[in-house]
Parts: sequence; structure tokens; C-alpha cells
Amino acid sequence: MTTRILLLSFYYPPDLSAGSFRAEALVSALRAELGEQVEIEIVTTQPNRYHSFVTSAVSIERLPQLTIRRINVPAHRSGIRDQAQAFFSFAINAFKITRNKKYDLVFATSSRLMTASLGAVIAKRNGCGLYLDIRDIFVDTLRELLPSRWGPLAASIFSPIERWTIKQATRVNLISPGFLPYFTTRYPGRAFTLYTNGVDDLFIDHAQTAQLPVPQQRPQRLQVIYAGNIGTGQGLHQIIPALAKRLTDKVDFHLIGAGSALETLRKALEHENVENVRISLPMKRDQLLRIYNEADVLFLHLNNLKAFRRVLPSKLFEYAATDKPIWGGLSGYAYRFAQKRIKNVALFAPCDIEAAIRALHQLEIKRTSRTEFVQQFSRRSIKEKMAQDVLKISPRYIAGSSSPPCSSTQGRPD
Repeated sequence: MTTRILLLSFYYPPDLSAGSFRAEALVSALRAELGEQVEIEIVTTQPNRYHSFVTSAVSIERLPQLTIRRINVPAHRSGIRDQAQAFFSFAINAFKITRNKKYDLVFATSSRLMTASLGAVIAKRNGCGLYLDIRDIFVDTLRELLPSRWGPLAASIFSPIERWTIKQATRVNLISPGFLPYFTTRYPGRAFTLYTNGVDDLFIDHAQTAQLPVPQQRPQRLQVIYAGNIGTGQGLHQIIPALAKRLTDKVDFHLIGAGSALETLRKALEHENVENVRISLPMKRDQLLRIYNEADVLFLHLNNLKAFRRVLPSKLFEYAATDKPIWGGLSGYAYRFAQKRIKNVALFAPCDIEAAIRALHQLEIKRTSRTEFVQQFSRRSIKEKMAQDVLKISPRYIAGSSSPPCSSTQGRPD
């Protein structure tokens, strides 16, 4: 019998987003698990993650056992209001697309709660199972990202929406084990799975073919790369201008990305008269690999907010696969995870300039093999287990198949 699956993801390739790569890997695993006995319909958006990254994709893409429907949404620059307008357009069109269709299960991957809530509404209307993949704690984040006057109010509005959404789910996966205290406190007695982010095949293949060079004399100026979103959550505008100015004679920074805080960062760099920071637009991952290969150090940073002490950035997995030194401003679970599991990483408290400089001096500027980490956190392996878990809630799942584990050992709390 054919299992009919609806997958909701606001981002999907060719869009550049951790969520889009995660969704694509799960689809591949589901198709590998069921072959011709699955029909997957993906409802997503036309590429819109970054205003500055423009790429085209067909509105309806049909492949064997797979249909991808991409919805046009209003352009946005990662602001709260324009993102809300974009999601509203996505939700209205998703309801139209899925009307009068029958699914055996709905899968929704969500960082800002609302795609998860959309999945809950569609699953309830359809009378089928719902699997939620939670990539952030939206309610928790709102309290700190919004101005003090509005943060608690917004959290009080979205908190009951979160409760209703989680209540509707047949199963809930948390992308970071750091989320567990929040969810187990709010939803006592509920079991959660822990399928984390992982290392994509593209980076695994690169890691396997990359040759560790013969140690050479340390370069006069370190080439430090940051690649990813440039938003309030990353807080680059609070660390890079002052840090770069302090390291004017030693380090060149190359930041690759875009986001809501990009203009704030540019103004801060201009105000500090910083000349050793270059900013490039987002680029495809095969291009990134070439830049990573030429870098001396890879940099990441999360803002100094309580909500970010629970997260586990997808960038950590990508960086770790390159064998390059990692220099990061992290706290909470991400700090403990990186410190324990990733070799040649130097960490400091977010937004702390002096601690960042001390951490840089602790790095070994050389390539360090992390084969064990890459193998353990292969996204393909994680998604194979997650696909089996997803299919457990489908009434049409092939009888007699082996029973998959209820949760992943990948990235369990230390």
C-alpha cells in the first residue's frame, strides 16, 4: 500500500537554509525507506531566505513518488513584519493546495512555530498523524528578541498556540537536546525524540578527499571566515567591529551572508573605521567549500541571550567537517557540546572581546582530522533513523518492518 505524506517546510532547496537542507535529507531517507510505496507532496516557498540571494525554481516539480509545490511569497528582509506577511501568504496557499486531499501523515519542520501550527491545522482537518520537527523555541526567543515592552506580550500570545500545536502532534522531535528542559517542564509526561542536525554528504565527501597539509609557518595575517545568517540572533554587530579593530594587524575577516542585522553591522564597521572586514553575499555550499579550504580559522557566534543557551547551531556540524580550527562565541548547551565533541575548537563567552582574543591564541592553526565526529553525526545516518520514526505514525507503514528506536543517541545531553 502507498503511504501518502505531506511535508511542510517554509524553506526547501535551492533555498539556502539549514531547514531546507534538513527537509531535503529527510525526503531522501523516506524515499529510500519506502521506494515506490510512498507519495510525498512537499509544500514550500519559492527561494526567499535571503533578499540578496536570487535563484529560480519551478513552481511545480514532479519526480517519481515526489511532488514539490513552491509558493510565491512577498519579498522580505528578515524583519518581523515582512516575515509575518510572507508566512501568511504561505499558509493561505498551503490550505488551498491541501484542500480535499487525503494524507496518511503530515510532517512539519519549523523554527518559528507557525509552520508547525499550520501542519497541526492541516493534520487535524485531515484526521491523520502529525510529526513535528522543532528547530527553535519561538516563545522563549520572542521574550528577548523583541523590545521589553512587546516581548512578554508576544510570548503570552504565542504560548497557547504552542501548547495547542504540541498537543495535536503524534510525535515531536527536538533538534537540540538543549530544548529538553523547556519542553519536559511545559509538557510533563510527553516523550520527545532527539534527531539533531548533522553533516551533509557534500561536506563528508570533502572531508574524506581533503589532504592534511604538511605543517607550514604560521601566516602573517590570519584569514578568518564566517558564513551564515547575519541577524540579531548571531549578534555579529556586537562582536565583529570591536574585535576586528583590536586585531587590525593580525586578522582579516571575511563574512559571507545576509540578514536583518546586516545594515547595523555595516554601520558599526564604518563607525569604528574597520578596514579588515569584508562582507560577501550568500553563496551556494560548493562555493563555500572552496572558501573554507582557503581559510585559516572558521568563526561563529550567537548573541548573548538566554534563549540561545539551549540551541545547537547547524553551522557547528558544517564547520567541524572541514578540519579547520573553529573559533566561537557560544554558551549553554552548544558550548558544552562543542567543547566535549569537537577537536581544536576555542570558545569564549558571547560578545566578550577580551575572552575572544584569549580564545584565538589557544587555537592550533592547522588542520585537525575529525573523522569520528563526522561519521557519528552524518546527516544521512540521522535521517535514516528519523525516517523510520516518522513512518511509525503512519497506519500504512509496511507490516512486519523492524521497529526503529524512539529517540536518537545523536547529540544526547552530556
